[in-house]
Amino acid sequence: MHKVVIVGSGPAGLTAAIYTGRAQLKPVVFEGGFLSSGELMTSGGQLMITTEVENYPGFPDGVTGPELVDRTRAQAEKFGADLRQDVIDEVDFTGFPLRLKTGEGEWLEAATVIIATGANAKWLGIPSEQTYLNRGVSACATCDGAFYKDVPVFVVGGGDTALEEAQFLTRYASHVTLIHRRDSFRASKIMADRALKNPKISVEWNAAVDEILGDGKKCTGLRLKSTVDGSVKEVVAGGLFVAIGHQPNTSVFKGQLELRTDGYIATKGFTTTSATGVFAAGDVADSRYRQAITAAGMGCMAAIDAERLVEEYESRGLLSH
Repeated sequence: MHKVVIVGSGPAGLTAAIYTGRAQLKPVVFEGGFLSSGELMTSGGQLMITTEVENYPGFPDGVTGPELVDRTRAQAEKFGADLRQDVIDEVDFTGFPLRLKTGEGEWLEAATVIIATGANAKWLGIPSEQTYLNRGVSACATCDGAFYKDVPVFVVGGGDTALEEAQFLTRYASHVTLIHRRDSFRASKIMADRALKNPKISVEWNAAVDEILGDGKKCTGLRLKSTVDGSVKEVVAGGLFVAIGHQPNTSVFKGQLELRTDGYIATKGFTTTSATGVFAAGDVADSRYRQAITAAGMGCMAAIDAERLVEEYESRGLLSH
């Protein structure tokens, strides 16, 4: 039986691996891939599609997302973490020990499990979106807003998140335009009023992004299509932020853990879940901050919680030292 199994290899999972590795718990980390449900748990998490990270402490000149993942992975391996290129496709958290089935069909037993499977941004689904990803297209204003100083940017969405992103981007962009498929926002009234009163924010009502335009190197504009009459027009754009939501990678845990109405894992206190011995960290439980540094912090907390429970199990004779 493993003392700690970590599911996910973004900043939360790898930080948990560093801490539990240093505690001599020999963590096994399942890095990710496609699940049988079709859901993708990206190895390395959302950092793998982030070109520049300027707000992670310790990197005054910035660092690429993949490089930050590689450095953190190497640190976890240095302390004895067993990193496996595989997924967890099924779990049984109803008793002790906890049981997990790998993508290769092997059942494992664990005293504690740390879930750090993350959440994937919802995208528009047009080919040009991927062409210009990180070259004018982003799903995180907090992460990338500073790269769009004094240029016009657009935000897709009509909920609170989209309006919050738009407000944040006014710190940098010359102007922010919200694109919404309907003629009124889904956001709360206070957020809608705040956005509509901001002189640096305007709205394209009843519109959708038909195509992202560019020169092959970066986004230079958008083609918008009316959701009312189908007419199209082109606009100049230095960037497009997609803010239509995130999907947490929790399908494997349905029926085994308490989930919130939005699909994120419900935690009690900090990282404790509804199943004894199972802890959650990072974007799979955090729909508010969604930052690499906050995910790493939660990974640290989950690791310490798991370590303390392992110590309790050892004192009760359920595990050998």
